[in-house]
Amino acid sequence: MTIEELIQDVGAWLAGDGPYSDVVVSSRIRLARNIAGFPFLSKAGEDERRQIFRVLTDCIGDMDLGRDSLLIDIEETEEINRQVLVERHLISKQHAEGEGSRGVAIGAGEQRALMINEEDHLRIQVLRSGLQLSTLFEEVCQIDDTLGQCVDFAFDQRFGYLTACPTNVGTGIRVSVMLHLPALKLTNQLEKTFRAAKELRLAVRGLYGEGTDAVGDFFQVSNQTTLGKTEDEIVEHFGSDIIPKFVQYELAARESLLKDRLSMLDDKVWRAIGTLENARTISSDESLFLLSHLRMGVSMGRCTSVDVSRINEMFLRTQPAHLQKLQGRRLDGEERSIIRADYLRGMLGIDSQN
Repeated sequence: MTIEELIQDVGAWLAGDGPYSDVVVSSRIRLARNIAGFPFLSKAGEDERRQIFRVLTDCIGDMDLGRDSLLIDIEETEEINRQVLVERHLISKQHAEGEGSRGVAIGAGEQRALMINEEDHLRIQVLRSGLQLSTLFEEVCQIDDTLGQCVDFAFDQRFGYLTACPTNVGTGIRVSVMLHLPALKLTNQLEKTFRAAKELRLAVRGLYGEGTDAVGDFFQVSNQTTLGKTEDEIVEHFGSDIIPKFVQYELAARESLLKDRLSMLDDKVWRAIGTLENARTISSDESLFLLSHLRMGVSMGRCTSVDVSRINEMFLRTQPAHLQKLQGRRLDGEERSIIRADYLRGMLGIDSQN
């Protein structure tokens, strides 16, 4: 499979199904690992980076990542393709913008992505639609065990897995859930919710993770530390306690809007629909903002002629790199705004339930 073939589909993690999918867009688990005997990347020379790349690609090549898997040498990949991978949450911005030998192996349905030479030698990532952390944990452990039979990972009996960033030392696990929280924002409860998250030592970031702004009421919530807790404890705490509370808060806010502020709610939803159906130019940020309100309206039953998976598809395909790849040429900002508006008008045919 090639990147050109990859963008023809939407990853299975954007299917809009799974537990709590009205609020939880996707869940992700990453493991940070480094090969024993090699320096961390901040101290590694280019020859060492290439050797790490070869060792890990050989090991990954012996694994079964499923049909239509893809191994990409990011150093040799043009910038527009790297940005596509960022927009699909298959690599980080740091990985895309880095230098030297590095790559990513992508599994079937984009539910697995193994980043080589990002911040650590290896980042094992598994993704699912909705809240499916137990399933993800079993899967990521299986991948970790399989690769651990091929290479020795840097490990200390006292501290656990050794990682480039001290906050990942220990288990090396990062649990992250992408949440859609429009009602908390509309009811002015978002800041209070995030203060509580910080007290629980959670990181709250924007749509594309660290260093990105929250656009369209989408937020990534993840654990900040891994030392002193087992992987099972972190995953269990997230899946059974932390994320269900976020979902509960958002659903309560939605019920409040339906009960006490229905006209305001419908105005937000239908203004978004009106703009999406009629705009002739629209920016990436504005489309995310409007699609967020549309997604809220669909989830709350205020419009019924489009489903969440289709909205998720529109989120993805209106991103700058995707638009350019689908058009087969480079586009300036004005051209992207026009083509984005054309695409959205073509995708939407919405009727009110009233």
